[in-house]
Amino acid sequence: MIRRACLLGVERPGMKSGEAESLLDELEELASNLGIGMGLRKIVRIREPQAAFLLGTGKVKEVLEEVAREECDSIIFDEELTPAQQRNWEREAGGKILVIDRQEIILDIFNSRASTKEASLQVELARLEYMLPRMKRAWSHLDRQRGGGAVQRDAGETQLEMDQRLIRTRISRLKTELKDVVRHRETQRKQRMKVPLPSAAIVGYTNAGKSSLLNRLTGADVLAADKLFATLDPTTRRMELPSGQPMLVTDTVGFVRRLPHRLVEAFKATLEEAIVSTFLIHVVDASSPEAEAHFKTTISVLKELGADMKNTITVFNKIDRGIDGLNEAELRHDHPEAIFISARTGEGIDRLLDKCEQMLREFGQAMTLLIPHDRYDLIGKLHQAGAVRSEEAQDEGVLIQGTIPTRLLDMVKEFSTNG
Repeated sequence: MIRRACLLGVERPGMKSGEAESLLDELEELASNLGIGMGLRKIVRIREPQAAFLLGTGKVKEVLEEVAREECDSIIFDEELTPAQQRNWEREAGGKILVIDRQEIILDIFNSRASTKEASLQVELARLEYMLPRMKRAWSHLDRQRGGGAVQRDAGETQLEMDQRLIRTRISRLKTELKDVVRHRETQRKQRMKVPLPSAAIVGYTNAGKSSLLNRLTGADVLAADKLFATLDPTTRRMELPSGQPMLVTDTVGFVRRLPHRLVEAFKATLEEAIVSTFLIHVVDASSPEAEAHFKTTISVLKELGADMKNTITVFNKIDRGIDGLNEAELRHDHPEAIFISARTGEGIDRLLDKCEQMLREFGQAMTLLIPHDRYDLIGKLHQAGAVRSEEAQDEGVLIQGTIPTRLLDMVKEFSTNG
């Protein structure tokens, strides 16, 4: 258990002014979510990374002296460390200091947030893939032959080799289980597509207010805690737009700068909701001074998922918290099509709903139909598709108003009263 940590940021050539400090602020928030106390914050400027320690040997000595003086029991790097670099730092500190990186902190937070079987499998896979190349560091004191034991060991196999083999076996099994999860999700999606409603995936930086927006739009009661990675499992709810058009809305896991790539891979089954949705609602915390950086991070991760070209509504949330005038002016200038809202108070939600209606015009077409009484099969299909906003029985047939999905237009166009 880490009691008192030194947070160590690295400023490389080419980084924007204040970027290293901002990343270190974020690392502090990440670490505080695990109950880790802060003893020291330090940013080290480097010209180029060194293979052995990332930093030069002079800086290593300087950092370790400060860590000892502040009585820290660990160093948390904001940069990703190689397994060898972690070992070298801990060896240099005489084995008295634990050295970890941002990736391990994020993995630990995900592990503490996982609440369903799917999320637990995904987190375990990411953690084991991170741990495997670091086994030598963990078991160097046990690098000896072990005789007997409950697990069968191959001839000449060391404790380290056996544990590595067990982890590889577990990774293989997890990947198989996750394939089953993906298949199950695809089955669920096909069931939903039998009633082919349009869908929107809410994406964005962690703690941007995505779950709060889902609750506001759908009247759901999804956990909307003010903490990082509160949502790890996708939640889908049905809602109706002002026109009466039904729509599915899905909350997704939040992104973060320097998100471990293995987590992007491990959470493909969750994040693919963003890929298959009709359009995206990209939520950004407008009250954050890092709003633009958060926007770019989400776009970058969406690009990894192949979802960066989807129709997207950009939403700047939390305007009730107050936005710095200069920041707001820059955001409005750089994102002229964006909508500014407060999911908490409801301000701006009407404009967002109008924008959703606009997005869905590509999904279907608003029409008034007079369908003969002998074509109740067609009326049934329209109901199944969630296309009917109102219907009225008349002598000539059934008068229907609604948004007709593109795939059904050819079936119904002869009954249109729109001319």
